[in-house]
Amino acid sequence: MALSAQVAWWFLPFLVPLCLYVAYTDLARMRITNPTVLTMAAVFVVVGFFLYPFDGYLWQLAQLGIVLVVCMILNAAGAMGAGDAKFLAAAAPYVALGDVRLLMALFAAVLLAAYAAHRIARATPLRNMAPTWDSWSTKGRKFPMGFALGPTLAIYLALAAVHGS
Repeated sequence: MALSAQVAWWFLPFLVPLCLYVAYTDLARMRITNPTVLTMAAVFVVVGFFLYPFDGYLWQLAQLGIVLVVCMILNAAGAMGAGDAKFLAAAAPYVALGDVRLLMALFAAVLLAAYAAHRIARATPLRNMAPTWDSWSTKGRKFPMGFALGPTLAIYLALAAVHGS
């Protein structure tokens, strides 16, 4: 993996709770909140400054802006939700450019598992454990992507902490 194990270990304690919170809020309210993604970005701005050489830090930070612009366009086109776009932008600086293909494969696996788990839970008595969650609604076909996006970033950082360069 291109991401340094040391860098991943520093980010893990900050990001895992935020990623789990993103999954929870998207399941419960179909929302990824602004304070959460702003906190993710702030963690990178502060902690990342000490972990990367200055030019590397700026390139990682530039990924946030690039992904934000692309995701805003996709959101305007109706291809993704605004919360998903904000989360992807805030998560972008944490991903090493050399790991993008790995991250895409990881996301595909997590998305399939999350979708299957969500649909099974929604169609069974498991749904009664959280009967007020907005994502259970069968009126629409929307899926809470934060349920897949949050764990993907957390798993990526955990993998990098163990197998990173």
